[in-house]
Amino acid sequence: GGLLDAGTPSAAVTSTLKAGAASYTWVAAAVGSNTAAGLQLAAGEPVMAVGGFNGTDPAPTLAGFQSLVRQGKIHYFAGGGRGGAMTGRAASGSDAAQKISAWVAANYTATTVGGTVLYDLTAG
Repeated sequence: GGLLDAGTPSAAVTSTLKAGAASYTWVAAAVGSNTAAGLQLAAGEPVMAVGGFNGTDPAPTLAGFQSLVRQGKIHYFAGGGRGGAMTGRAASGSDAAQKISAWVAANYTATTVGGTVLYDLTAG
């Protein structure tokens, strides 16, 4: 895949994101807009691009993200695998995106759905 290729998540990921979607502002958050776009296009529901286009913008901040999670506005964090957040140094994003990813991994349980690691942000 090239720079502008959005990954296509599995049917299992898509159905997981769609379940209860009306209860959330974002069904998921993922580092970078290409990852978020693949999830959003497949599910037809809003997905937050942590760190903007390349995951390098300092938005949202960790505190801002934590506030949105506490408010129950984000259901899942896509943390890796096909159709999930990219892996590796080039895809690690900004310091803010790295802090968000680390906080999610330290505080929520990873579940692999159709090759994508998802963290349920409502289960904490």
